[in-house]
Amino acid sequence: MTDLISLRGKVILVTGGTRGIGRAIARRLLEEEALVAICGRSQESVEQAVRELRSETGGKVEGKAADVRNHEQVADLFRFLDAKLEGLDVLVNNAGTGLFGAVRNLTLEQWRETIDTNLSGAFFCSREALFRFETKRSGHIVLISSLAGKHAFAGGAAYNASKFGLNGFTEALMQDVRSDGVRVSCVMPGSVATGFGGDEMTGAEWRIWPEDIAEIVVGILRMPPRTLVSSVEVRPSKPKK
Repeated sequence: MTDLISLRGKVILVTGGTRGIGRAIARRLLEEEALVAICGRSQESVEQAVRELRSETGGKVEGKAADVRNHEQVADLFRFLDAKLEGLDVLVNNAGTGLFGAVRNLTLEQWRETIDTNLSGAFFCSREALFRFETKRSGHIVLISSLAGKHAFAGGAAYNASKFGLNGFTEALMQDVRSDGVRVSCVMPGSVATGFGGDEMTGAEWRIWPEDIAEIVVGILRMPPRTLVSSVEVRPSKPKK
């Protein structure tokens, strides 16, 4: 197909881009010659990731610490993006956290951190992105959700609630902006070998790899403008029994 979108020179922000799925997405986008910005909560981890990504790919990548739970920090992140890369073409809402436990054992702080990171953070970042997309009537927002947003499990009340909410937010956002030239896509992985939730990379022989999710994201972004991939479910081919 000759009408696939080239990502060369596209300005793309990946939240939570210092490790795991976000890091893999950032690296893959740099291989496509996109101009990439990443964020993470720690300035030290952001600076280290930027150095390593530049070394690995030779691409142009910038980074700034930002806690997506904090709207002011998100606004500062986007102003940094405006100054460093002069625009925005794609937002990948990847930042997330997983705190698990039975409802009676969850603390208020654990509940708030999970909901605020996984759901409010996506809202804050998407809102800032839309301010930049509306003038040019184009853009793409990709949200990294989870199959936990469709299938609840014991001990997952906070995480499930955040991801069910994120899926609903994504669908409504897509309906809000599709007529304005902005595409919205949701990727829902199952078990990924990232160390997320404290598994420390166990099960890499059967889990999805972060690089697999990165390849899916690139494929979504390269689809012709006439086509919107609204959601993708991703599962291990041979899950552990």
